Amino acid sequence: MGKFEVKKVNSGIKFSLKAGNGEIIANSEVYSTEKACLNGIESVRKNCVAEIEDQTVEGFEKIKNPKFELYLDKSGEYRFRLKAKNGEIIATGEGYKAKASCKKGIDSIKRNAPEAPVVNVE
Repeated sequence: MGKFEVKKVNSGIKFSLKAGNGEIIANSEVYSTEKACLNGIESVRKNCVAEIEDQTVEGFEKIKNPKFELYLDKSGEYRFRLKAKNGEIIATGEGYKAKASCKKGIDSIKRNAPEAPVVNVE
């Protein structure tokens, strides 16, 4: 089972969602308060059932928020971001060489986020 790790950083507090094997699946922005960070986690839990908007396909179909946006970054790697219903980015993924691997990352969020416990780390 995965877990949300909440961690203080120089500029505030952020979370990472980790899979059962310890790999980071997604990261959050930096929040100013722990309460705001915990609200971000709840938003990921609520919105992780979203569909995928594959922006790597020409003429892709626009999907309403919430959604996962799958896209190519400037270095040619596949990435995703999860957007809440209001359009705010609530979680981002790492770069993947293969689109299939990026989609597996999204699937992992869908499986892990709803029941993942929250753990504070130093």
